[in-house]
Amino acid sequence: MGIRKIIERVGPERRGQVKHPNLVLVHGPIHASWLNQIEIYFSILQRKVLTPNDFSSLQELAQRLLAFGRHYQTIAKPFEWRFTRKDLTALLRKLHHPVDKAA
Repeated sequence: MGIRKIIERVGPERRGQVKHPNLVLVHGPIHASWLNQIEIYFSILQRKVLTPNDFSSLQELAQRLLAFGRHYQTIAKPFEWRFTRKDLTALLRKLHHPVDKAA
């Protein structure tokens, strides 16, 4: 088992891989939409598991995290984006040309 590091571009991290053969570089997509999914998961984890943070030991914390991970795998559903390119264009148009409410 190696240490995994998520990177978006090849750069100085590549040198670290030579020094540390157990390092596994995981290349993510160039855009950051995959980060949104991770942030959503960590937000849920924070609200459902980590707050309040009254763990008596690191072992209890680890057990809770692992139990939540198993539970989440059974209930998670793919996220369906509903905000379309047409919606974005309309929003940008509205932001650039606000309607004067005083008129």
